[in-house]
Amino acid sequence: MRDLKCAELEGAADGWGRASNRADAGRDGIDKQLMNGLHGTQRGEAADAAVARLRQLSRNFQYVYTECGLLRTALNSLAHEMRAQQRALQEALGDADALKFTVHADGSVTYPEAGEGLIDRKPLPGGTATGRGLPGLLPSSGLAAPNPHAAKAQEIADRVEKAVRTATEIDWRYTRILRKLKAEEGLKVPDTTWTDTATDAAAVRGAARGYLKDAIPHDASPAERKTWWTGLTQEQREEYLAVYPDQIGNLDGIPAVVRDAANRDNLQLLIGKLEGRDDERAETQLAGLREIDRQLHDNGKPPMFLLGIGDEGNGRAIVSYGNPDTARNVSAYVPGLNTSLDEEFAKGDLKRAWDTAKGAVKYDHSSAAIVWLGYDAPQTPDGLASLAVMGEERAERGGRLFNGFMSGLVATNENEDPHLTAIGHSYGSRTVGAATQRDGGIPGVDDIVLVGSPGVGVDRAEDLGVGKNHVFVGAAEHDVVTMLPSKQQAVVGVAGLIAAGPLASYVAGDLADQGDDDLWFGRDPASEAFGARRFPVREGPRLVGEDGVSIDAHSQYFDPKRDAVSADSIALIAAGRSSKVKMEDPR
Repeated sequence: MRDLKCAELEGAADGWGRASNRADAGRDGIDKQLMNGLHGTQRGEAADAAVARLRQLSRNFQYVYTECGLLRTALNSLAHEMRAQQRALQEALGDADALKFTVHADGSVTYPEAGEGLIDRKPLPGGTATGRGLPGLLPSSGLAAPNPHAAKAQEIADRVEKAVRTATEIDWRYTRILRKLKAEEGLKVPDTTWTDTATDAAAVRGAARGYLKDAIPHDASPAERKTWWTGLTQEQREEYLAVYPDQIGNLDGIPAVVRDAANRDNLQLLIGKLEGRDDERAETQLAGLREIDRQLHDNGKPPMFLLGIGDEGNGRAIVSYGNPDTARNVSAYVPGLNTSLDEEFAKGDLKRAWDTAKGAVKYDHSSAAIVWLGYDAPQTPDGLASLAVMGEERAERGGRLFNGFMSGLVATNENEDPHLTAIGHSYGSRTVGAATQRDGGIPGVDDIVLVGSPGVGVDRAEDLGVGKNHVFVGAAEHDVVTMLPSKQQAVVGVAGLIAAGPLASYVAGDLADQGDDDLWFGRDPASEAFGARRFPVREGPRLVGEDGVSIDAHSQYFDPKRDAVSADSIALIAAGRSSKVKMEDPR
């Protein structure tokens, strides 16, 4: 223990770190160079087959990167813990040496004669103390041994034994962890292997808790987190990314490229974690994760950044098209009712952000568009839980989280005064409204777009904190969500129906909303009384038509194929060109 060379453990850790970095560079070269080249120049079955093989190779490199990173951190953490025990041992040995005691290989401590006998006045004989595992305690009788060195020798022996015993426990703990960090033979890395990797990562996280995790500034502001990350050495950053990709990737204030790298790794760990589970929630989220993973390898334009991913609640996913740290214009779209981490979200909601990004880039190439699923949106199929869509608790909680995310964008954006836009759709508009009512409003936001809104929790556009001329609303004529009755109107109408029938119900409800401009969550954002700027949108299909029931009018705002005017208006606002948006009269 005394002669242990912790530097050799750290040297081995450095070697695994270099292997991890080489694998990461290999993956990066495949994803950003080879794949881009194939997509841009080749078509046909051969090209498709080559892309599939490259995706597999990229996945393999990612596995090597993750496992080697775990090995590095495990060895560094082992050296960190062993060095602490070595220091404790060396301090005990130093005290023994100062007192002219002898510490033997078995940890026992021999002390010399000292003092004098009561009768013959001769020096009292020395002796040997052996560690008892109870450092600092005297014999249970409370009586000190006659030789004045005896108590100190016992205390040193106990310290020596504690250091050696703790080091032995550390050694066995890391031995078990390191033995499990062993790859299966073969050229493929299936999902089952990622399942094992998720277990490996959990084990290393537990072991490295004192070495790394306690330093992650979870309770700090996004600006303080950015400062913390900037102050780390490159090796420290690499270790955090390897061992805690889930935390670094979802930490507001960490640069976008770092979050993207962490979340791409965490995505594979989540797939491995959920693989093999037969419950409906896991299967639903797994389908969404796989679709996001597929899109990450498509190398489209604008480039895709994974700013958040998780399986808590209904699932979390934050995706940006374009780098939000370098773009002058950044929009963040908050989805609403029935949104969760599933295949529909990965195909539909991600496309809305992509359409906005593509449209904005036409007007200013320095633009990025984000879809933010950072909260639990209400789900109508949840039985009694579907009543959440009628309440405001999830919007209030989501608004707080959204503000944290936007504060992170402000902290990491490299432009002096970036143009930020918050976009709320459906219940997401209520979430954006809740965010505006928190202290200081939504950090950095210049413009707000509300589409398909059932109300935002305030009755005037000027109450949203950006000025009423910077609040824009799109409401399709046949979008039933934009025509929900107010709570008072609903209560009065039901009471009238019970008391006197349909006609009385209609009259009572109309009296409860005499201006006909109140919705479930407050005044209709598209109404004249609200005071926002309304841009034209297509009326959309009727709720009940020749083809049956349809709510498509609620979901076409972002789609340039189904509503080119609305999609273009959103893109113009997101690009900071709102003065070019044509307006129409309010309701």
